[in-house]
Amino acid sequence: MSGPTERAIPFVDLRAAHEDIGAELHAAVSRVVDSGWYLLGPELESFESEFAEYCGTHHCVGVGSGLSALELALRAAGVRPGDEVIVPAYTWVATWIAVTETGARPVPVDVEEQTYNIDASQIAAAITSSTAAIVPVHLRGEPADMDAVTEIAEAHGLAVIEDAAQAHGAMHRGRRVGSLGAAAAFSFYPTKNLGALGDGGAVTTDDDEIADRVRLLRNYGQRDRYSIETAGVNSRLAEIQAAVLRAKLPHLDGWNEARGRLAEIYRQAFVDQDSLLVPEVPDWAQPAWHLFVVGHPDRDACRAALQEQGIQTLVHYPVPPHLSGAYPDYAELRGSLPVTERLAEKTLSLPMYPQLDPEACARVARTVIETVGPSTVSS
Repeated sequence: MSGPTERAIPFVDLRAAHEDIGAELHAAVSRVVDSGWYLLGPELESFESEFAEYCGTHHCVGVGSGLSALELALRAAGVRPGDEVIVPAYTWVATWIAVTETGARPVPVDVEEQTYNIDASQIAAAITSSTAAIVPVHLRGEPADMDAVTEIAEAHGLAVIEDAAQAHGAMHRGRRVGSLGAAAAFSFYPTKNLGALGDGGAVTTDDDEIADRVRLLRNYGQRDRYSIETAGVNSRLAEIQAAVLRAKLPHLDGWNEARGRLAEIYRQAFVDQDSLLVPEVPDWAQPAWHLFVVGHPDRDACRAALQEQGIQTLVHYPVPPHLSGAYPDYAELRGSLPVTERLAEKTLSLPMYPQLDPEACARVARTVIETVGPSTVSS
């Protein structure tokens, strides 16, 4: 195995990314500090315009977090208490919480083992007279099969709200994610492909009414000061975060290309490793590679071996929402979502960030291969 004296490899290194554009970030922060305008000002308006253009949508509305973006997008699209919303079973719990916060009920559908995204072939069976929307998640930065999801949604009169929290810049048949449904929710959590220096999020849409509704909801429900039209929330993307995101946005495609080169190193290294479950990418998809995740026959032993070699990994997500403490009423679903539960036990996220040295990436791959035993990942 690799020697213990070799340099440690972090899972992600935000300082490396910020060092690359340090002068631009300092200038952006100073510009806001000097302006004296810190909320709902010109930096936010400019970022909203620039990110909408990047995604290929008419509108972008900045909000306080990715969770808030998804909740407000659902509310603006007409999801109400008592409705049902179809969600992937395998996702970060925030996808479900956003639904719950609208008063609606999440209805989980299992995912594809090859892509970890919602299995569109199972959606129709989950639709009832109470279903109002479908939330496909572009997990790990790989686009869900939006053509299949949209076809089902249109046949049943349902809204499609993309959860694009991990997919900034990903492409689906030549179009950016974020432009493929009635609306989309992005997170700008610091570790995202496009990350702020704190929490932040945005809703993108081509629908004028949805955009207007999200703008209303994000600021207490007031269109003019003290003119309250509805019960909204306090969820505003701060000027300083918008300025930081503006500085980073021109670098996003280059960073995603670097992630793609690293993903190819992993994929080529694992091509003959039948014991590993390696991400499959459809011909029509161009992932943003927010994460590179493998399924390992003994995930915990592999993680420990990597840690011994100074290689940091994470596990996304060891407890699916339906088995978490947030949703005790869903515990009866145990065993009915087999792919999700299998992925929760097997998946391991490997180091992935644009500044990761390709040689270090190859070292991670070699160490993973050295840990693979005779067992195979369940199919």
